[in-house]
Amino acid sequence: MHAYPTPEQLAQAAPPCCLPKPPSARPLFGKILVANRGEIACRVIRTARQLGIRTVAVYSDTDANARFVQMADEAWRLGPAPAAESYLKADTLLDIARLSGAEAIHPGYGFLSENAGFADACARAGVVFIGPPAAAIAAMGSKSAAKRLMEQAGVPLVPGYHGDAQDETLLAAEAASIGYPVLIKASAGGGGKGMRIVEAAADFAAALESCRREARASFGDDKVLVEKYLTRPRHVEIQVFADSAGGCVYLFERDCSVQRRHQKVLEEAPAPHLPAATRRAMGEAAVAAARAVGYVGAGTVEFILDVDSGRFYFMEMNTRLQVEHPVTEMVTGQDLVEWQLKVACGGRLPLAQHELTLWGHSIEARIYAEDPDKGFLPATGTLFHLAPPAEGARVRIDTGVAEGDSISPYYDPMIAKLIVWGETREAALRQLDSALAHYQVAGVATNIRFLRRIAANVDFAAGRVDTGLIARHQQSLLPPPAEPGPEALALFALGEVLAAARPGDSAAPAAWRLNGAHTRRVRFGQGDARFEVGVRHQDGQLEVEVAGQWQAAEAALAGTALTVTLAGKRISATRVSHDLKRVLFVDGEQLCVDYLDPYAFEEAAAHGDTHLKAPMPGRVVALLATAGGRVARGEPLMILEAMKMEHTISAPGDGVVRAFYFATGEQVNDGDELLDFEAD
Repeated sequence: MHAYPTPEQLAQAAPPCCLPKPPSARPLFGKILVANRGEIACRVIRTARQLGIRTVAVYSDTDANARFVQMADEAWRLGPAPAAESYLKADTLLDIARLSGAEAIHPGYGFLSENAGFADACARAGVVFIGPPAAAIAAMGSKSAAKRLMEQAGVPLVPGYHGDAQDETLLAAEAASIGYPVLIKASAGGGGKGMRIVEAAADFAAALESCRREARASFGDDKVLVEKYLTRPRHVEIQVFADSAGGCVYLFERDCSVQRRHQKVLEEAPAPHLPAATRRAMGEAAVAAARAVGYVGAGTVEFILDVDSGRFYFMEMNTRLQVEHPVTEMVTGQDLVEWQLKVACGGRLPLAQHELTLWGHSIEARIYAEDPDKGFLPATGTLFHLAPPAEGARVRIDTGVAEGDSISPYYDPMIAKLIVWGETREAALRQLDSALAHYQVAGVATNIRFLRRIAANVDFAAGRVDTGLIARHQQSLLPPPAEPGPEALALFALGEVLAAARPGDSAAPAAWRLNGAHTRRVRFGQGDARFEVGVRHQDGQLEVEVAGQWQAAEAALAGTALTVTLAGKRISATRVSHDLKRVLFVDGEQLCVDYLDPYAFEEAAAHGDTHLKAPMPGRVVALLATAGGRVARGEPLMILEAMKMEHTISAPGDGVVRAFYFATGEQVNDGDELLDFEAD
């Protein structure tokens, strides 16, 4: 059995993935180009630097000052912000590789990482593609073709239709033959895009059209496959690695069952309650899948594990490094990017299968700029406050942003990946909750509170996970937003008064300085709610209203650190102010209100409530109602696409659509009026 380190040893140790490795037996690249952005670009650059490899970053206009650009040894402009005009320009990337003298290209994940044509173009240009051969990417790039290959290799498959014929009538007939519920999946898809669960035949046509539309937008290919949808599946994937000498190993498994709309939310390694025999069988099946396509490099074979029967089925293979690879690094002590670089140079795998061991438990949480209270709509804006928890042996943060950066509508809205480690799953869960409680982000809505609720969920804590966990517990995981309580309002009011009394240096300590009696009424808003709190200084004593009652208080503000004592209770908080936004981080919670300036005129909405506005920047992909036509409450009116995901705008009540202000294909900005709706 693997011996775990003592807490004292861990406190002084580097994270497992950063432990020193013996030098490579073969020369490594002198310079590589990283054909990606954000946190994965930073991740690759960090390991390359540790190995003495120089790096070339490429950037769009939006990313000109991004963290990964600053980390690289040199950086080259690609083009405007849209990915099609920058990160997807294969010819430009190859030109930059040639001009910069880069010997190899690391594609990261997303963009061109699973593009067989790009891998082939790299080979023709004499540049090493740090990934599998183009033939392996092509073989696994089509889900339908991959299923046929896996069937030949003896890898178990979910019942379904994986053929080339795509006639709607044929697909509907195949779905009926398989038996509902079924899952429609984009053949070239990934990341949860182009996927729809269909419960009944009457819903098939609409789901198919929506799936095809999203697949075209995301992958330029609307071909689909249809499979039986398992009602209680777990999503368990195996990390495989192969070299050009024929070596192939699996670095155990990751459980990615906690998903929302087929997108992973939490990932962990190893999978909870997975029998050792099943782990070995899945690992051997994954290696067989990789060998079947002549694989080289890092890849992930994804399986569906049926909770009821314990049987597993091949789902797909991702021919790249995965977003969730850090949990594998944390439990194996291996740096997978280092493995990629050594294998791409022609080296053999650093370890054989019998030399790989599991070490403790690791969980990754994806921190996104999105609003769970508004259907997880992507959020854009400036990160005017960003204070992550401290990193160490048990906490790792992979991020591509810093305070002051903006989250744009052009790319995935991920802020960071928070990865924790513990000797046991229970220890890792405690570490996860603590790290999330100390992760402070202001400027955009985030899913941090939602992630904490999942970590505290009874079923998740017990390891009873499947892909339906979030849907089953939606009410407890997504409760209605709560208004700030009396104590929180008192903190907001005291912070406001102290900030106003602060000297010119905003970092200088502030305290109540007025002599004699003085009372100030401070007003805040949150949505439609309005709050008013009194703060007064009388006979040398500071007092604040708490639930309508005056209480003695002590308060001080130094920088963003707010310290308040109420009724003998000392409260420490972080107070952040930006324009009229006021944010408090206190006791692991984030509280937000708007300061209502008493000298400002609070303007009502220009057109009342009848004009529905865009909740985020995007593109109109479909109008689902007719101007002048009647609709019922909740009926879909139009579909917006943002960050390659579709979002439906629905009728707020029974009424009539008077006019649409945008046509299909047009771009909209956050807050643009989309249509005129007259409610009954």
